[in-house]
Amino acid sequence: MANAHKAVNQGVAPVTYGTGTRPPRGDYASARADYTCEQQWSRYTPDDHALYERLYQRQAAQLPGLACEEFIAAVAQLGEPHHIPRFDALSERLHRATKWEVVAVPGLIPEEAFFALLAQRRFPVTGWIRKPEEFDYVVEPDVFHDLFGHVPLLFNPVFADYMQAYGAGGLKASRLQACEYLARLYWYTVEFGLIATPQGLRAYGAGILSSAGELRHSVQSPAPQRLGFDVERIMRTRYRIDDYQTTYFVITGFEQLFDATAPDFTPLYERVSREGELAADSRLPSDRVY
Repeated sequence: MANAHKAVNQGVAPVTYGTGTRPPRGDYASARADYTCEQQWSRYTPDDHALYERLYQRQAAQLPGLACEEFIAAVAQLGEPHHIPRFDALSERLHRATKWEVVAVPGLIPEEAFFALLAQRRFPVTGWIRKPEEFDYVVEPDVFHDLFGHVPLLFNPVFADYMQAYGAGGLKASRLQACEYLARLYWYTVEFGLIATPQGLRAYGAGILSSAGELRHSVQSPAPQRLGFDVERIMRTRYRIDDYQTTYFVITGFEQLFDATAPDFTPLYERVSREGELAADSRLPSDRVY
């Protein structure tokens, strides 16, 4: 359950792109004990940078009216999209804003390693980029998904604190065999969350914001149900990994996320385990429907 992010170059000097082989996909042999590794920026090819820019421009064009304003305002922090950003440059700006940094990883990493990095305010970013034939869909998160989808909101102080609290909670959940419940919370907030704004529903989840089709589906389609945020309800609800979501949960503000992670989840885990799972498209009488 790991994800990724992006880095930036201010363009003060001309950018020289690498001409060698692209960074290896899933090269875990090069990773450190905490699963972090070097970005190997010089190994991105001109085609890699061009593909990143195409992905960036397609998603950026869809943001107005669909993404939350906090995300739209922060996307500029990623820098010019003409090349894959350098993680070290992005980390400098991010640390000044919220004391976070981005670190490279080979791909998906174990849950405990993921939680530990978040608890340290270090966001794991996949180093490799998808192939051209995966332009519309990639099975695992790549550098574009992680950078474009996740990093901008780490510049928001409240959301940044939520992510650290989530990581600390995940470390505790792993000791209580409750990681599945935390995975569902991450899925329905960080990856596929919606937020209610005075202008209407908007997306803030990275899985939505980095997807060509799900951004409009999540906000505008009549097909999915949109339910009010409820931690216990979310922890009971399974999710889809092979298609657009059938259910989205809606927060009223990022403070709601941070407040939700403050209590001790131990009794909540026990209650959720007794109540049992819910299907992804289930509806309860107590649900608040948007």
